[in-house]
Amino acid sequence: MMYPLVRELAVEGVPVTVTCRVLKMARQPYYQWLDTPVSDRAWAQAHQLNALVDANRADPEYGYRLLRDEAEQGGWSMSRRTAWQLASWQRIRSVIGRKQRGSGKTPGPAVADDLVKRDFTADGPNQLWLTDITEHKTREGTLYACGVKDVFSNRIVGYSISERMTATLVTSAITNAVARRRDVTGCVVHADRGSQFRSRAFQEVLTRHGLILSMGRVASAADNAAMESFHSLLQGNVLDRRTWDTRDQLRQAIVTWIETKYHRRRRQDRLGRLTPIEYEAKMTTETGHAA
Repeated sequence: MMYPLVRELAVEGVPVTVTCRVLKMARQPYYQWLDTPVSDRAWAQAHQLNALVDANRADPEYGYRLLRDEAEQGGWSMSRRTAWQLASWQRIRSVIGRKQRGSGKTPGPAVADDLVKRDFTADGPNQLWLTDITEHKTREGTLYACGVKDVFSNRIVGYSISERMTATLVTSAITNAVARRRDVTGCVVHADRGSQFRSRAFQEVLTRHGLILSMGRVASAADNAAMESFHSLLQGNVLDRRTWDTRDQLRQAIVTWIETKYHRRRRQDRLGRLTPIEYEAKMTTETGHAA
């Protein structure tokens, strides 16, 4: 409805006649609307819908839950149901498709016990890390990425990106995570049975930093489902969004999304609708006060 815009412009001094002429609308229906204006509820919903539309234009990969968070940041709060109804009515949908793919990795014999047993929870940071490898093709060739996630906050504490899927890929990811987190002695690192994670080099890096290896069972996606969920987000938000010409293009896109969107803008239910960065800051502050 354009009538609210006509009214706002009229308040600012733009004649109704001029506005109606530009918008190619008759004046009589506008004056009739003025006599019986919309309800406060309809007015509020119109602004809520505008906020959702603006958020969708800025981040078309977001679903209605994250669009609601963005609208709330802009001053227009609403319930999840209202956000769903408005998004459905306006046909606002995430551009992300649900694609399934295999990892292409051949599991081998475990070199460590399963210490996690699908309990992907932790009472504090650096107690349990998950790690896995994903891959994507570019016109230049395949690019591989290994991430390390702290289950306490779902933060990606370390990652490595390379054109080769070798032991160096996974050891670099762990080394980067240790450099960022520092005090990690006793942390359990859970991985699948891919050859890179069973390599001597990977085990030596873990031992050097006081980390403890845990391995899931063969052919059981649920044994590392929490890490797979991050890779699904990465696939939908970055990897599958377009065709990548070069590995450098994709590498930059992955790093940018992790550091600017996933860590700082993507709010998660398990974290109380906070981002990983916000959650860690909040819990660190509360722990400090308790001490």
